[in-house]
Amino acid sequence: MPNAGAGIRLLPNVITVLALCSGLSALKFALDGNFVGALTAIGLAALLDALDGRLARLLDATSRIGAELDSLADSVSFGVAPAVVMFVWSLHGIRIGWPVALVFTVCVVLRLARFNTLLDDTEALPFAKEFFVGIPSPAGALLALLPLTVFLHLGAGWWSSPLPVAAWTIAVALAMVSRLPTLSMKTVQVPARAVAPLLVLIAGLAAAVITFPFASLGAAMVLYLVHVPYASYRYRWLAPGDPTHRAQHAPPRAAPAAAPASSRSRRPGRRRGAPPPGR
Repeated sequence: MPNAGAGIRLLPNVITVLALCSGLSALKFALDGNFVGALTAIGLAALLDALDGRLARLLDATSRIGAELDSLADSVSFGVAPAVVMFVWSLHGIRIGWPVALVFTVCVVLRLARFNTLLDDTEALPFAKEFFVGIPSPAGALLALLPLTVFLHLGAGWWSSPLPVAAWTIAVALAMVSRLPTLSMKTVQVPARAVAPLLVLIAGLAAAVITFPFASLGAAMVLYLVHVPYASYRYRWLAPGDPTHRAQHAPPRAAPAAAPASSRSRRPGRRRGAPPPGR
């Protein structure tokens, strides 16, 4: 009989390839002038990228080739594709437009390379798994496309002018290769009593995305930006050099050993059974 388990273990790699195809499709949509399709394709690639790693861990199907394939797919879907989309949409109108697109793509590749090296870091602090170093590439790609998202929702404005778009793209690119800590959703655990409210929330978010897709995506990106200061504060609080962390995680001080009964009952200058001085 064919080994069904081997086929199931290939499923994470299949999802990674679909994410790559979605990112490449964004290039085609952008070249056709279909920026709604381009933004949707990159968003779909980000969703598939969030699924493949979790599915691999769930099926115990993690492998070296899967990790390399994921990084290569991310470099296209969240590096090349957003850069080309932004260039075709707005950056082509200024001389520095193409250099800006190149810088963004290079920063995504550097961020992915650093992420792969940190996977083999055996000296990382225990709490480090709660954080990413820098903004992850899927979030960075969607953040870079925030001006396009606002344009598709509100129309043209200062946010769609080439210079503000170039400045925003460079800022996001630098944030991806920075040491800025951002929260990782991989370690989030949902309590059993919160499952039902969470499902209701997900249903509401799905309805909002269907009804107001660009407004919902823009709001999600703004909320992501808002969480960055909190992530930095939490990282500093957990860092060993922080005095609050030392006070919170210091080992309990040992209680002084009790004196033997004989020494307690036979103190100098006091007979057994005699009242204390002054009574």
